[in-house]
Amino acid sequence: MLLDLAARVLLAPLLAFQALWVVTKAKRFPEASGPRQGVTGAGPPLNLLIVGDSSSVGVGVATQDQALAGHTVRALAATHSVTWRVIGRNGVTTAGFTRLLKQEMPQHVDLAVIALGVNDVKNGVPLALWRRHYARLLEDLRADWGAKQIIASGIPHIRGFTILPQPLRWVLGRRAEAFDRALVGIAAETPAATHISLDVPLDPDLLAADGFHPGPEIYAAWAELIRAAHAAPAANEVHG
Repeated sequence: MLLDLAARVLLAPLLAFQALWVVTKAKRFPEASGPRQGVTGAGPPLNLLIVGDSSSVGVGVATQDQALAGHTVRALAATHSVTWRVIGRNGVTTAGFTRLLKQEMPQHVDLAVIALGVNDVKNGVPLALWRRHYARLLEDLRADWGAKQIIASGIPHIRGFTILPQPLRWVLGRRAEAFDRALVGIAAETPAATHISLDVPLDPDLLAADGFHPGPEIYAAWAELIRAAHAAPAANEVHG
C-alpha cells in the first residue's frame, strides 16, 4: 500500500496527463439498445435483477441481446422461467448507483447480479469509503428487494486494458486488484452474497472497439460464470 501511495504521489502529474489523454481520445459508446426486462424460458421461476455501471447496460455492444443481460438470461433460461430486469447507468459509481436504486420500486428478487467498482477505481474513490458504499448496496438488495442470492462480479483486470498507457495502467491495475480483494471479504461477510472473479479473456480482439468495454464474447464468458455461481450457490445463500 505504501508503494502504491508513493507511486501515485510521485507520478501524479503524469497520471493526470495520461488520464486526460484517455478521456479525450477514447471512443464513446452508448448503452446497448433493446428491452431491459422480460420473461423467457421454462422451468422453476427465477426473478433476476442485473444492476450496475456501463457493463450492466451493455456498453460495448449494439444490443442487450449481445450484452451481459442477454447472455445471462439465455444461460439461466435453459433451466428456469426467468423474469428479468436491468437497472444501470453508464459511468455510475457504487454510491451513485445506490442512490439510483432507491428511486426504483422494489420487486421480489431471487438472484441479483452486481457489476460495479471500475468507476470507483478510476475516479479515485478511497477504498475504505467504497467498502461502505458496496456493503450498503448489498444490504439494500437484501432488505428492500428480498434478494435470496447476490452475485458480486469482481473488478476487471485493468492491467489487461491496453488502451491505458503506462504507468496509468499499472496504477489503476493495482487499485483494481486491491478493490477486488476487498470485495471478496465484503461478500464473505454478507449473507446471500457470492463473489465471482472475472477470469475472462481480455484479448484486444475480444474487447469493444474502445479497448475498454467488453465485446460479445467477454459478456458471454461472464454470463457463464454467473450461471455456474447460481447453480452452485455459496453456503451463505438465504433461503425462504
